[in-house]
Amino acid sequence: MDKKRLVRELERIVGKGMVIHHPDDLLVYEYDGSVDRGLPLAVVFPASAQQVSQVVSLACQEGVPVIPRGAGTGLSGGAIAAEGGIQVALTRMRAILEVDAANRTATVEPGLVNLDLSTATARLGLYYAPDPSSQRACTIGGNVAENAGGPHCLRYGVTTNHVLALEVVLEDGSVTWLGDGYRGRPGYDLVGALVGSEGMMGVVTKAMVRLLPLPESVRTLLAVFPEMDQACAAVTKIIGSGLVPTAIEMMDRLTIRAVETAMKSGYPTDAGAVLLVEVDGLAEEVDEASRQIEGLCRGEGATDVKVASDAAERERLWAGRKGALGALGVLAPNYYLVDGVVPRTRLLEVLRRVGEVSAQFGLPIANVFHAGDGNLHPCILFDERQPGHLARVVEAGGEILKACVAVGGTLTGEHGVGIEKKAYMPLVFTNADLEAMLKLKRAFAPRGLFNPAKVFPGGPSCGEMPQRAAIGRAGAGAWV
Repeated sequence: MDKKRLVRELERIVGKGMVIHHPDDLLVYEYDGSVDRGLPLAVVFPASAQQVSQVVSLACQEGVPVIPRGAGTGLSGGAIAAEGGIQVALTRMRAILEVDAANRTATVEPGLVNLDLSTATARLGLYYAPDPSSQRACTIGGNVAENAGGPHCLRYGVTTNHVLALEVVLEDGSVTWLGDGYRGRPGYDLVGALVGSEGMMGVVTKAMVRLLPLPESVRTLLAVFPEMDQACAAVTKIIGSGLVPTAIEMMDRLTIRAVETAMKSGYPTDAGAVLLVEVDGLAEEVDEASRQIEGLCRGEGATDVKVASDAAERERLWAGRKGALGALGVLAPNYYLVDGVVPRTRLLEVLRRVGEVSAQFGLPIANVFHAGDGNLHPCILFDERQPGHLARVVEAGGEILKACVAVGGTLTGEHGVGIEKKAYMPLVFTNADLEAMLKLKRAFAPRGLFNPAKVFPGGPSCGEMPQRAAIGRAGAGAWV
């Protein structure tokens, strides 16, 4: 089937105004939050699971790849059409279909923005725990595909811990439900297999998720340290004491300078590092945990520990953390973010290696990350206009990933493998491991039409795909 006929068939399914196919219009959909590019053949905007099924059936019939897409905020190339094909943008499917307050569940469509679910359920005293820093824009479907995390997942877990059931369109266009509302069904955990499968096994069209009760009390502390070493030691002490805060976030001197220049969030610009620590629960529990955390931080050299005095100050502190990546635009026009995980006790060792990589490649690196669970986010700053910069940046990122794996860590905590890290998968998986994963993938999508050229080694890797202009532009509206 030629492109014109394919477009006509897609328009018949979703409506004439809901298919993008002109090359100029497609440029908006050739990238996500990573540095790679891939131009789709067409982008469709279905309004229902039935329309998704029909689009996938047509693609299967014609042997055309299908690439599910949410808001495009992903940071590993997961939403890029690496081999062309049809991008299925699910942003029209954004309804909250049901909220069961008694059982604390919600059934939603994949295009629902993450934060909108918590906003809608707050009146019932409930919220959805996984909170990527892009939660004002990212979608539940994209979160499911990448098994997204966020600052508060230290205590409450990542997306897979909160998804109970999924409606999925399979490669032949059939629609099926996996899981149930109680996670008590015997048999294999197929929901767990789909969450984090990066769009390679099916297109999610509905998700039943777990809701949690809003805590009675929440307290946010900002601990200020002269040096990064002391902040890392404090993280180890806090967790080692048996406390599990809701979040422990760290920012280094370079990040603090950028945030305060751009946003004025109240971080001390003379600090070597700050920890943003949050605890929640019963009021008495929060009081005691806060006192212990302050004592542990001061014991490791904190020069000050501030407690947010009200909701407005708490929001301002978190706005600085969640807007940190955008703030890096005051330092450089572009960034490349590395998402690696290390044991908490090896944080300092790996951060020192990050500093060595920065010096070796002559590239500034800002660190802002989920310290509580060892999920590093070194942000390599660069200027895409300088020839050869992107290749150096990608090579530097690879060195950081190798350092994470060398201390017993892994390649990704929440951003997925996508295109970015697939060449490094043999660092943590044997050939037998990878083949077992491929067998599972083939069981769901035997023809390999869903989101090809992702996760598994082979084909172009990060930085090797055609570049019109590197994305990863730092500035307002960027997240990590």
